[in-house]
Amino acid sequence: MLRLLGIALLVFLSGCVAQSRTSYGPQAAASANVEGFEDIRMYADSSRTLPSERVWLPVPRDKKINYLVLSGGGGAGAFSVGALKAWSDVGGRPEFDIVSGVSTGALIAPYAFLGASYDQTLVDLYTSGVARKLVDADFLPKGLLGPSLLKQEPLRRMVEKYLTREVLLKIAAEYRKGRRLFVLTTNLDSQRAVIWNMGAIASSGRADALRLFQDVIIASASIPGVYPAILVKVRAGDTTFEEMHSDGGSVSQILTVPEGWMTSDNMPQWPRGLEINMYVIINNALMPEFSATRNNTFVVMARASSTLIKAQTRSALLATYAYAQRNNIRFRVASIDTQVKYDMTDPFNTNYMRAVYNLGYAKMTSGSLWKERLSFTNELTAVQSR
Repeated sequence: MLRLLGIALLVFLSGCVAQSRTSYGPQAAASANVEGFEDIRMYADSSRTLPSERVWLPVPRDKKINYLVLSGGGGAGAFSVGALKAWSDVGGRPEFDIVSGVSTGALIAPYAFLGASYDQTLVDLYTSGVARKLVDADFLPKGLLGPSLLKQEPLRRMVEKYLTREVLLKIAAEYRKGRRLFVLTTNLDSQRAVIWNMGAIASSGRADALRLFQDVIIASASIPGVYPAILVKVRAGDTTFEEMHSDGGSVSQILTVPEGWMTSDNMPQWPRGLEINMYVIINNALMPEFSATRNNTFVVMARASSTLIKAQTRSALLATYAYAQRNNIRFRVASIDTQVKYDMTDPFNTNYMRAVYNLGYAKMTSGSLWKERLSFTNELTAVQSR
């Protein structure tokens, strides 16, 4: 109880002190670009055409486009890791033409993009217990008046260890073949979703490409207030300033089709005559999960946040499903449909992550992972992870 109350107080007080930043306005924000890079990002709500369709749209092979979408979900990202590993083991896993990731999905996406040869890396990341190092409880009191409750260093060390220059070069090679890798962040200054073309960053040939690639991944996976936001240096005209980017899950738990594309008549259409398959893996439960909620400040806040994320994910899926129906896209979705015991004060608990990994693996091997229709209610069965 004291630990929960302490975290709640830290959340409230951590905004008391803020670092000064160069001020800039909405016009500069709208036109800003990362200096030296071209066609590497766009706002998801933009109603304008893509910066360059050639570098954003995949090059179809065999008249088929396979699109893998990986959601947020923290430690529950192990669910999609289990599903992907089983998919490789049973056979039939396609080489995806597009892979997108949000939050924990952004950490998984580069390896899912590169294929089965990186499955074991993902398994180690999500089941070996290494993820517990991301929570430095000793730092919590020190974070009281800082930019976040937890230090960024453990997450950065993990990303830098696994997302190396060798990985970057392999992603660049696949990008040049016509495959696309996208990651979503939230521009906190503009309150807008930013889609990053990670393959374009990787293939830029710039010395700072690896650092930017890693920064985008870290930003997408950084829960606001819990981990520090990432400051991205940009230029608008003659003015240089820093944008603040954080968890892509703040704007959407999934990145499927940009909302500006869904709603605008000016956006490019999918090439005719193609078979388009969209596979969406939700690292969360979509159905209601009953839990008697204690009347405690932090517990109530966390429960409300969890409910909001669930509702946000459902809305995004409904919009995507409707779009897919209109555009003859074959839509498949997978989610955690069994209630797994979870302790919100221990978000990277190894037993929990192994439980959801095993669930994803078992559902794929049994042929019960994918659903072609959306359903947000299921019979609730508890699975013990402790």
